[in-house]
Amino acid sequence: MKRKIIARGIWGFPVGIAIGYLITIFSSFVWGNGCYSPCMPELVSSMGSEIHAVMLQALLCGALGADCAAGSIIWEIESWSVVKRTGIYFLAICAVMLPTAYFMYWMERSIAGFLSYFGIFALIFLLIWVIQYMLGRRDVKKMNENLSIEKR
Repeated sequence: MKRKIIARGIWGFPVGIAIGYLITIFSSFVWGNGCYSPCMPELVSSMGSEIHAVMLQALLCGALGADCAAGSIIWEIESWSVVKRTGIYFLAICAVMLPTAYFMYWMERSIAGFLSYFGIFALIFLLIWVIQYMLGRRDVKKMNENLSIEKR
């Protein structure tokens, strides 16, 4: 189990960096007025240079990807209920996502900014969870149909 967690974390690190990079392209496309912005201007100011800001962002996006990938092992623990798996996975992701968002200036640094970011994050998590749950139910239904056909 430990090896599986470590392997997924290692795999998730570059995936996290890639997703972070794609997000900067998308956000620059939407809000950049034709310019590419690799990270938030506040991060550049706090880090002293753009390269230092981008390096920190890459490391934290990689850590976030590693956390998500390593945490995915939770979904394979069949002795836990879906509610328990969901709650623990959500907390594991929040433990890395929220500090990352704070340090990267992805959220406004206030209580209202935190609550807003957390609310959006929780809604996106819920949406993805519902989609995954519905896909899983569909797959189980197909397997049950195949089993009933084979019994005839």
